[in-house]
Amino acid sequence: MMSTFSDTGDLETVAFRMSLNPGMQDEYRRRHDAIWPELVSALRDAGVVDYWIFFDADNAALFAYMQRRRDHRLAQLTDAEVMRKWWAHMADLMQTDSACVPLQVPLQPMFHLAPL
Repeated sequence: MMSTFSDTGDLETVAFRMSLNPGMQDEYRRRHDAIWPELVSALRDAGVVDYWIFFDADNAALFAYMQRRRDHRLAQLTDAEVMRKWWAHMADLMQTDSACVPLQVPLQPMFHLAPL
């Protein structure tokens, strides 16, 4: 479960960490550079407004930052065929559970400098 922070209006922000397998950062970037249009549509339809993933080379950690609508439907996205295919496509690059879902560690907010 992701921790929610920085609620503003109709949006909420969440952050979480995932783990990339050693040496897989170039392939991870390549696959995301070629993200499937139908996956982008599914994410948008589920309520994702903004989504960033950063890489920490010191420990192969992926830090994800997402803004989503308060009325998001991300839980339903786990049943979408395109999402399951994407997770299977990425499973060889990162730590996942037995269903190929990336393991996620929620991050607790510690500081926020609000926009002006």
